[in-house]
Amino acid sequence: MRLRKKPRAAGEIAAHPEYITITPAAFKGQWQEKFAKKQPLHVEIGSGKGRFIIEMAKAHPECNFIGLEIQSSVIIMILEKQLVTQLPNLYLVQANGNALTDYFAPNEVAQLYLNFSDPWPKNRHAKRRLTYPTFLKMYRQVLQPAGNLQFKTDNRGLFEYSLLSFNQFGTKFIELSLDLHQNKQRENIETEYEQRFSRLGHPIYWIKLQFK
Repeated sequence: MRLRKKPRAAGEIAAHPEYITITPAAFKGQWQEKFAKKQPLHVEIGSGKGRFIIEMAKAHPECNFIGLEIQSSVIIMILEKQLVTQLPNLYLVQANGNALTDYFAPNEVAQLYLNFSDPWPKNRHAKRRLTYPTFLKMYRQVLQPAGNLQFKTDNRGLFEYSLLSFNQFGTKFIELSLDLHQNKQRENIETEYEQRFSRLGHPIYWIKLQFK
């Protein structure tokens, strides 16, 4: 679905550097300065309209969160919510997730989240999938040795591809679910897409892993 451009987005983003940046490379290795406290840094790649990253920041004040989204027409929705909530442990980045090593220093991130990424179902587009080996190499570099990656999707094909990619790359599976919503014992903050797909009866696939 094509999102309508929001002419005011660029101006509003530029007006609030206390909450958002379009030049993340300028803060490489210095992200803790953007927050009220120095705490473990969690990053969501592709934050969409922001339900997940906002609710995670509310639920876990002991961690700092960065929501990364490339589309200005989408991230402006998160910014508008943040202008109201003013969470001290949330910061936004408008940038492409394919350059993480330009934005974050080695071992700077404690946890990464990939939620309902574009499945790019055609084989010729496999290199664009966020679980392709070139992306995994970036994740391993920016994550701390004990850090982990969490991946959620409703797309079975992408999940199966990702499991194979994770395994061939060399990762340790910590937890895995083929129907996450059936597990009522663990915390699960849902994204907007997740709520929609769940209502349609789609199982939600989830994995938590570490790099070796």
